[in-house]
Amino acid sequence: MTDLSLIPAPAPAPDSASTVADIDFDRRFGGIARLYGKDALARFRAAHVCVIGVGGVGSWVVEALARSAIGNITMIDLDNVAESNINRQLHALSDTLGMAKVTALAERIAQINPTCTVTQIEDFLTADNLDEMIGAHRYDYVIDAIDNARAKTALIAYCRQHGIPLVTIGSAGGQTDPTRIAIRDLCLTEQEPLLAKVRRRLRNDHGFPRGTKNKFGIDAVFSTEPLRFPDAPEACAVGDGDSTAGVTGLNCAGFGSSMVVTASFGLIAASHVLRKLADSAVQASESADKNATLDRAA
Repeated sequence: MTDLSLIPAPAPAPDSASTVADIDFDRRFGGIARLYGKDALARFRAAHVCVIGVGGVGSWVVEALARSAIGNITMIDLDNVAESNINRQLHALSDTLGMAKVTALAERIAQINPTCTVTQIEDFLTADNLDEMIGAHRYDYVIDAIDNARAKTALIAYCRQHGIPLVTIGSAGGQTDPTRIAIRDLCLTEQEPLLAKVRRRLRNDHGFPRGTKNKFGIDAVFSTEPLRFPDAPEACAVGDGDSTAGVTGLNCAGFGSSMVVTASFGLIAASHVLRKLADSAVQASESADKNATLDRAA
């Protein structure tokens, strides 16, 4: 069990020209207000979003959230930047090799938005630490970029049970066409071996409904593109469904991978969360206006 007292505190901004005191927030993020509205920007600044898995997909999720003025970002990942990550992962550079991925991204966020509170959790999410990692916090949204079917299943079941908004992301390897990416209810995904395993586990172990008429109520980002398998000598053996050392995971092991697809998965997931948060801001504003009108009429 993870001792949360050992989790590093939110990362301070590194020494740079950009500090909380000297940035012009309105100039930096005015484009967000003009697009989504001022109420939505305020909602983004107040929101706390958790991204689990910050590799080829999750790193782009974090970038999009930071550049959209999300005020609190928690990242959960135990991996370090490796040279094999350079073709698809945002934080992978020659001078970040060996660095913890959450640290590399925290330093980048501090350059983008020094007012953002960043929490780095260097650990893997498991069924045993969900209460500590997820339940102990008030996340407005959880973005699942985990590449392990067992952990993915446990997270989805936990979030649905506790009413925590979540979007899950499917496999990003073996694909070249980002225009085939879609968002549907998890029960309706196709051409998606990782999410198929997760769906089966949710039905068998957690009582999720069978068939496609009764939806799961979980949004999933996936691609309808048939997978492109590598030449046999280069392919890794497919794992047992728990580990993604095989060819079913977000980590693209075994499959070839392209940043144009992995980044698109992440950006689409982030855009979905931003729309949900913006919609909640509009609804709150309309409700407040309605209540004010009723008060005046009383």
